[in-house]
Amino acid sequence: MKYAVIKTGGKQYKVSEGDIVDVERLKAEKDDKIIFDSVLLLVSDDSVKIGKPFILSEKVEGKLLDNLKGDKIRVSKFKAKVRYRKSVGFRSSISRVKIEKISGTSEKKVVASKEKDTAKKTAKKKS
Repeated sequence: MKYAVIKTGGKQYKVSEGDIVDVERLKAEKDDKIIFDSVLLLVSDDSVKIGKPFILSEKVEGKLLDNLKGDKIRVSKFKAKVRYRKSVGFRSSISRVKIEKISGTSEKKVVASKEKDTAKKTAKKKS
């Protein structure tokens, strides 16, 4: 199973391909392509990549399904013995995003390039 932890809007979300996630409002229109490049963690079958703080080679692509408002949150204030009561409602603006693809360089490509570099260095040392 392949999943990633991304950061957007000051919050972190665990996502995998095909998930629908509600995030803080994004400045984009409906059906726009969204790219999250703040990937904190990537887990793929048997390998785990942890960012410091982000993984620069990885990105998560999604599609903006809709911009809408979240559920209403009721906030009440109360002071005893002075007849002070106040109630306020709040609805946050959210964007609904469908995660389409988690992409970037794979572990095998990175290892293969390191092997080539070490082979070149040893060849230079021998000559």
